[in-house]
Amino acid sequence: MTDTSEHLRALRRDLHRHPEPAWRECYTTARLCEEIERIGVDELFVGPQALDVDARTGVPEADELARWRERAREAGADDATLQKCQGGTTGAIAVLERGAGPTVALRVDIDALPRTESTDPGHHPVEAGFRPDHDDAMHACGHDAHATIGVGVLEAIADSDFEGTLKVIFQPAEEVIGGGRAVAQSGHLDDVDYLLAIHIGLGHPTGEIVAGVEGILAVANFDATFTGEPAHAGGHPDRGRNAVQAMATAVQNLYAIPRHGDSATRVNAGDVGGGSASNVIPENAYIRGEVRGETTDGKAYMREHAADVLESAAAMHDCDVDLEWTGDAPSADPDAAIRDLVFGAAGEVPGVEHRLQSDDLGGSEDATYLMRRVQDQGGKATFVGIGTDHPSGHHTATFDIDEASIGIGIDVLGQAIEQIAEQRP
Repeated sequence: MTDTSEHLRALRRDLHRHPEPAWRECYTTARLCEEIERIGVDELFVGPQALDVDARTGVPEADELARWRERAREAGADDATLQKCQGGTTGAIAVLERGAGPTVALRVDIDALPRTESTDPGHHPVEAGFRPDHDDAMHACGHDAHATIGVGVLEAIADSDFEGTLKVIFQPAEEVIGGGRAVAQSGHLDDVDYLLAIHIGLGHPTGEIVAGVEGILAVANFDATFTGEPAHAGGHPDRGRNAVQAMATAVQNLYAIPRHGDSATRVNAGDVGGGSASNVIPENAYIRGEVRGETTDGKAYMREHAADVLESAAAMHDCDVDLEWTGDAPSADPDAAIRDLVFGAAGEVPGVEHRLQSDDLGGSEDATYLMRRVQDQGGKATFVGIGTDHPSGHHTATFDIDEASIGIGIDVLGQAIEQIAEQRP
């Protein structure tokens, strides 16, 4: 196994120090472009060149985007790249052309989560000095490692005997299910024969590889805003229209949606709130939630019923509801031929101690948009799990990775990409 180089270790820590949520990955994009240009590629598409801009979802307001872009500038991001990131157009696609052969794509995601990282002295990023400089974002899902693996694979293939075309897709906005569709509809996947998407961790230890992650749930995210009429809660409660009552009724009935007979289904009202004071009938309330399905049809069933519940709850309490679906992704399954090739390639990499042909994710990922796009055009795709020891679960304040897993992931993916070009499964 090629150990994770000091350069890549430093890159991962730099990205970890500068976490940026969906569509705000300006420093991240600029830093990755520096690495791509250092390696040398035939084409580099940045920001709007890499996306169908109109297909983005979950894009923040302009002032929020500008604030993060200025923060990236202050951190030393290249001005030319920042210009391309204006208006929430982040991410990049690097293309290596190495003669006749298939076109292989590797998709890695790059965004962070809007949460505060632990300040515990025993937390490794604190101890080693690469905890984020700000408290409003954190790489709590390992996307800093994903981006670093993407750079490492690009460099490894650039120095290899690979024959064909490699596209490394540094995708923004996975955490809000907002970037996958924008990349899938960009046209950059239309000539791709094979696609590999990756995720680190997922409960698997360092040295374990899952060649084909299955059980990726289809998902749809929503924001529901309830509007009523305020009134004095003691003197004139009858004159108010209680938006919190509508919200609370909706929450209870979302969880009462009948389960689907042909697909496991999920619903969650993850962030709720409303009102202004204890003596005021609340005029505003909100729910930020999601529905999921084992299949795309199961998700569609939940989405339709959730919309009915939200609208009925509002009507019951004489309120209005504004419902916005902020992200949506289908389910997808890996192709056996490419999954089996990755499984075999992993067995040739020192440091891989255990291999699984498949395992269930039990969550959602908008890489499914890219997988479906390639598969619908006759190509093959798989979602690869790269094990890493992590002290706590994904999305927690103390999440971290074992940096040795970066080198293992690069070696497995590099080996698989070379074999795909040779064998064309």
